[in-house]
Amino acid sequence: MVIMKIIVNGANVELPEGGTVRDAAEKAHLTAPDQAVAATVNGHLRDQWTVLRDGDEISFFNFDDPKGKEVFWHTSAHVLAQAILRLWPKAKPTIGPPIENGFYYDFADLEISDQDFEKIEKEIENVLNENLKTERFEFASKKEAKEAFGQNPYKCELIEGFDETPISAYRQGEFFDLCRGPHLASLNKIKAFKILKTSGAYWRGDSKRQMLKRIYGISFPDRKRLKDYLQFLEEAKKRDHKVLGLALDLFSFREEAPGMPFIHPRGLIVWNRLLEFLRALQGDAGYVEIKTPLMMSKELWERSGHWTHYRENMYTSQVEERDFAIKPMNCPGCMLYYSTAIHSYRELPLRIAEIGHVHRFEASGALNGLFRVRSFHQDDAHLFMLPDQIKSEINNILLLADKIYMTFGLPYRLELSTRPEKSIGTDEDWAIATDGLKGALDDWGHSYRINEGDGAFYGPKIDIHIRDALGRNWQCGTVQLDMSLPQKFALEYVDSDALHKRPVMLHRALFGSIERFFGILVEHFSGKFPFWLSPYQIRIMTVADRHAEYAHELAKRLRAHNLVVDVDASSESVGKKVRTAQLLKTNYMLTVGDKELENGNAALRTRDNVVHGEIDISAFLAKVIEERDTRALMSPYSMNTEAEAK
Repeated sequence: MVIMKIIVNGANVELPEGGTVRDAAEKAHLTAPDQAVAATVNGHLRDQWTVLRDGDEISFFNFDDPKGKEVFWHTSAHVLAQAILRLWPKAKPTIGPPIENGFYYDFADLEISDQDFEKIEKEIENVLNENLKTERFEFASKKEAKEAFGQNPYKCELIEGFDETPISAYRQGEFFDLCRGPHLASLNKIKAFKILKTSGAYWRGDSKRQMLKRIYGISFPDRKRLKDYLQFLEEAKKRDHKVLGLALDLFSFREEAPGMPFIHPRGLIVWNRLLEFLRALQGDAGYVEIKTPLMMSKELWERSGHWTHYRENMYTSQVEERDFAIKPMNCPGCMLYYSTAIHSYRELPLRIAEIGHVHRFEASGALNGLFRVRSFHQDDAHLFMLPDQIKSEINNILLLADKIYMTFGLPYRLELSTRPEKSIGTDEDWAIATDGLKGALDDWGHSYRINEGDGAFYGPKIDIHIRDALGRNWQCGTVQLDMSLPQKFALEYVDSDALHKRPVMLHRALFGSIERFFGILVEHFSGKFPFWLSPYQIRIMTVADRHAEYAHELAKRLRAHNLVVDVDASSESVGKKVRTAQLLKTNYMLTVGDKELENGNAALRTRDNVVHGEIDISAFLAKVIEERDTRALMSPYSMNTEAEAK
């Protein structure tokens, strides 16, 4: 018997000739439902039935790894489609990709409602109990593939658009579907399955095409994970920023301006605090701030490349027979600003920030509160530098990012994306750029992940993913090295040798979309903002009408220290007033009655529902001013930190 030596997750394993990836998993004792759900062979994702060769290197990925989830949920989408076709044989499956949390599958000629979910889940259970094996098939030509899927025009259209052959498909039992794979080797790893919701979706996202029925689902390798996920969904529902935004009177949306938020006075308090915080940090870090026009000519967008590659997402207009576009990005405006002067190498690095208002057309079905809008602001910055300044500038950006995210209690992780197949620039340029980014990350000392080939066509990038109180990841911050725009706009500086040279440029955003970051914070804090950010800092409540004058005098005294204070002198009972203030997530509630009026003090109740009794106003002022100025996450009065955090 010929024995092959295989490297499995860095360890040597011996297999007989003809052994497969699945054999290697069994040899390495990676057989639990959540283990070895995906594998790469010599760096490429492969099916578990792939036959190995001597010297192959295998990396197995468990369910908790993104690659593992992708394969697990892609296979699960096929299980869903198989169950649907058993129940509704005339339905036509179209596409069913994995997404961030679970998967969906789109069907033509299918009408179902929430009442059908239980029936679908029972049929899914039947499919899973059959423990079907998955088999990969490959077609040598488009013609051969179209013959196999000739009864489904949607699959044929997809096949026609493929650039490469062979074209692959997968079978599990009677179900046969077009798919690039890979898939689970068998369905017995899927132990828990849930249909989440349905919606309408246009074929290929085109509103002029057919409306399909989209079914969302999620699956796990054990039932506990499903139970935990459903509990997470319930908690997320309570924190929904769209609901809290209305309840707290922070923002709203109107049909007259779809996808373009109205920020209310209370919301603007939060908004302004965010920008004040950002501008103070940027000022300390040596940034200057500019403001560029909202609308600029077609010629500018042709020069930047947006007119060719982003035209369908831009709002355009014609003025005096010239075409203009509302800016979807701030970058070209900053390029024009840089070119207004001749720059010396002594000026570099030059750090230019802009809180730019941009507009991008998003399909109405994709709009989602503040998370996906058509009108938003970006905290962009463009940094121009010498090649040997790349590492230090990225370190400065990472330090700035750390200060920002830690202030909100948002842990984060870093990803470095390297040169894709289609890119501009020389090998030398890319080596310098990538080494600069990687060197900065190494110096920073935090762990980071490398995404090979996932950089922008114009340069490598670092993405910063924050994690909120529910454990969800959000990609907000980004640092991108751009070798394209400085060239397109012929940007130069005069070097020490008197020669004109091209500067290195970094794009940088840390909040990203400020509207989206606002929404993330609403859900992260569940509307219970820390004091410095809160739109409802202090509410003073009267016991009776005779206490109103004192309440307003006290409010005036507190407002003199730039605190957000309002007075509830209504005829409602104190209990009702407290309940109203609690619903607004008010940080501090001060009650004034006869005793407080006589002593010139107030009775304090905090947001964690702890009654502190009568307090000295001067001492209270000193504490809350320190809480505000230090941007503390926790109240100095809090006696129930767990309740306050929730």
